[in-house]
Amino acid sequence: MRIVDLLSTDKIALGASAADKDGAIDLLVDLQDKSGCLTDRKTYKEAILAREAQTSTAIEMGIAVPHAKSGCVTSPSLAACILKEGVDYGAMDGQPSDLFFMIAAPLDGDLHLEILSHLMVLLMDFNFVSELRAAPDAKTFMEVIDKYEAAKFPEEVPAEAPASTGPRILAITACPTGIAHTYMAAEALEKMGKEIGIPVKVETQGSGGAKNILTQAEIDACDGIIIAADKEVDLARFDGKHVLRVPVSDGIHKPEELIRQAPNAPIYHHTGEVAHEVTNESIGRKLYKQLMNGVSHMLPFVIGGGILIALAFLLDDASIDYANFGTNTPIAAWFKNIGGVAFNFMLPILAGYIAMSIADRPGLMVGFVGGALAVSGATFASPSGTSVSAGFLGALIAGFAAGYLMLGMRKLCDKLPRALEGLKPILIYPVVGLLIIGLFMCLINPIVGAINTALYSGLEAMGEGSKIVLGIVLAGMMAVDMGGPFNKAAYVFGTSTLATMAAGQGSDIMAAVMIGGMVPPIAIALATTFFKNRFTEDERKSGVVNYIMGLCFITEGAIPFAASDPLHVLPSCIVGSAVAGALSMAFGCALPAPHGGIFVFPVMTNVLGYVIALAVGSLVGMVLLGVLKKKKV
Repeated sequence: MRIVDLLSTDKIALGASAADKDGAIDLLVDLQDKSGCLTDRKTYKEAILAREAQTSTAIEMGIAVPHAKSGCVTSPSLAACILKEGVDYGAMDGQPSDLFFMIAAPLDGDLHLEILSHLMVLLMDFNFVSELRAAPDAKTFMEVIDKYEAAKFPEEVPAEAPASTGPRILAITACPTGIAHTYMAAEALEKMGKEIGIPVKVETQGSGGAKNILTQAEIDACDGIIIAADKEVDLARFDGKHVLRVPVSDGIHKPEELIRQAPNAPIYHHTGEVAHEVTNESIGRKLYKQLMNGVSHMLPFVIGGGILIALAFLLDDASIDYANFGTNTPIAAWFKNIGGVAFNFMLPILAGYIAMSIADRPGLMVGFVGGALAVSGATFASPSGTSVSAGFLGALIAGFAAGYLMLGMRKLCDKLPRALEGLKPILIYPVVGLLIIGLFMCLINPIVGAINTALYSGLEAMGEGSKIVLGIVLAGMMAVDMGGPFNKAAYVFGTSTLATMAAGQGSDIMAAVMIGGMVPPIAIALATTFFKNRFTEDERKSGVVNYIMGLCFITEGAIPFAASDPLHVLPSCIVGSAVAGALSMAFGCALPAPHGGIFVFPVMTNVLGYVIALAVGSLVGMVLLGVLKKKKV
């Protein structure tokens, strides 16, 4: 095992500060803990202190190598730091220590002794130590170690692998919508792999299904696996492999760090449960991922069904019978019925896949039924349904309630005799789960229905000034993170208003949401055309594509520009989108479809006003970009 195999740039701190020996230990333990190799930081620090109590691990020349074996260490790991000012670490020469390597080793084996011997041999080389202390960054620090280790231990340097051996690092990328972020992360990882000489293969789980699927042979032979995803991914096939789980945005922005960290990631052990992140994950992020799993499965039904319904209105003749607008002509009725079938699945699918992301397959049926009961507005007094639906909010509650209900039931059923194992998935889970979710939804539907009625009545009662403010907020949210939580929250709110609209009626909220998502890529495209000296040659070339992406309502086209210069790009896009959203509301524009960009303009209310609002918002964003961004040399 080589030193560079256990060390990575995220576990190196250069120019750090520590007040004393305990502070230096805390710093190094934190580096180990953040890398994910520890299950209990406190226990590992106690092991380090116990080793120091025997005798100091400091050596001469200002160097210390604290180390410990502990059951809380999931995989061997190294951390390193250089302090601005050395601390008294009990060295035999009485000199303060400023260069540290900390070894974390599991209880089984004596790998830490092998690594310790390697380090001792290298640290006795004055030139090696001098180059480490002179390293300007963590990457150079790693390169110095690699160079000297290869010279001292040439027999351990891995031979060049032939091309036929396949990739060393595998990855899966997936975002809630399965459109832009999924493929941007895949491209960033593959490109970085080529640059640093580490072959990477990426499986993309996009809206069109999984592509470039990882084979079992590749999985067996790889060094590590990166899961860059904002929705749940089935990890059963990766049992026993080093698996690193991160948000999809890290795949875009931190590809080198992930590739180098993957071989040292904790080993994943599949237990049959839904695979969640192996690192410490906040409750908020878990809930967001569970919600996005439902949203990603719901969107095809919303978009496909919504656009077919919009086409029905476009092809119908309202003068025949306005009360039946959308079904007066045979062709319109065909589009309306097909689209309606898809659109009606929206909320049950949302609830079902939220529940499945929490409790795996047992949650799917219970969540699906809970979502359908929310749509029907079923109560104890009227189990067949009421005219007051619990709607989108009810389906959200149903999805999370069903998921955690089934998760709890699975844990309870684990205590049953093994002879009943076969009955759980085919009898106990579906019957008991269905009964409980039925009782739960009949209880909360009247409450949620009343909240929905009050909410939408309040929106309808808004004056023009208030609606303009709402348009500013929603459209601006679409540009805040361009596909992230703010963007998705605004979009989901817009689509939920469509379900409350009467036949043929558009939603002014949905119109404001869509225009907020169209402005950022168009504004950037205009800026690359009229303010060329603010962009690199590559940015100008890709800027042209943003005209198409913006007109098609694909906000993610603006992400590479925002990622490279967020302080100037994001404010410009947010202001441009907010202006467009305000004008859309002021002009009374309304949209009966949840997506489509320019392709649904023919079915809009006041399409001319909408075009003007889009043009003005895009121009405002373009001008701000031209003013805020600095000229490129």
